[in-house]
Amino acid sequence: MVELVVRFEASQYARGACENVYLAALPMFHVYGLSLFAVGLLSLGTTVVVMKRFDVGEAVRAIERYKVTHLPLVPPVMAALVRATAAGAPPLASLVQGYGMTETSAVGTRGFNTSKHKKYTSVGLLAPNTHAKIVHLESGCCLPPGSSGELWLHGPGYLNGGGDDDDACPRKDGWLRTGDIAYFDSDGYLYIVGRLKDTIKYKGFQIAPGDLEEVLMHHPEILDVAVTSAEDKEAGEIPVAFVVRKSGSTLSYMQVMEYVAKQVATYKRVRKVIFVDAIPKSAAGKVLRRLLKDSVHASAAASNTAACSSSKL
Repeated sequence: MVELVVRFEASQYARGACENVYLAALPMFHVYGLSLFAVGLLSLGTTVVVMKRFDVGEAVRAIERYKVTHLPLVPPVMAALVRATAAGAPPLASLVQGYGMTETSAVGTRGFNTSKHKKYTSVGLLAPNTHAKIVHLESGCCLPPGSSGELWLHGPGYLNGGGDDDDACPRKDGWLRTGDIAYFDSDGYLYIVGRLKDTIKYKGFQIAPGDLEEVLMHHPEILDVAVTSAEDKEAGEIPVAFVVRKSGSTLSYMQVMEYVAKQVATYKRVRKVIFVDAIPKSAAGKVLRRLLKDSVHASAAASNTAACSSSKL
């Protein structure tokens, strides 16, 4: 499956596979790094430049030194490269997204920009031999293009799994419930909205953290951001933004909330802002939202304890 998808991707480029040079900045113990670099690309005779660990400066120097043509990355690493101010860094000729998970042998879709379609925010078209459908979260019915629901996949990537009670496992009919909220457009391009378990439920409305993160990342004084939820007696849950300010910034929490409020619907507004030095992420670059949630709960518990102690004085 992996070799088939890699060969399909390689066939989309004008130059031959042996002429391409990939920079392996992703960890090899991750399913994508392992399947792409160690299995797929080597079988095509493609040159792979391996980094011991990712460093922005080293990556930029490696791109220039080895004439790297392709650089597979996760979003946080891409953001770090964009923020880098290293002189002489070569421009990216084309940016495409892909989607996958361990249960699909890493690959679920591959994105390609053509003269007809330039959809940079899409994760692309389905990989060969892969089927998909968007399912309504409550009714279980299949949804048409343009409607968001849970993404279900069917294909050769997933070999074994648990029972129907698992969050991400094949059902009896062979479909894999990914736990991702997504939608297809009329051209068959897939867009990932967020994770089902990360969805914030504010007064009955569903909010995808990624939507708010995208808005906040465009603020000129914000270096990095992650959004999660906090429990609220009246609303159920409220959006909380963890913000890393750029050096020298005096951005206030009110300014952050007002910035978001001007660009989103009322129910999507950020209700709390916490400034941090860094956003916790895994080795694969994924935001560790559970740690952020735990810190929100710990902060709330500490505030309640302090309030109780004060009332006894």
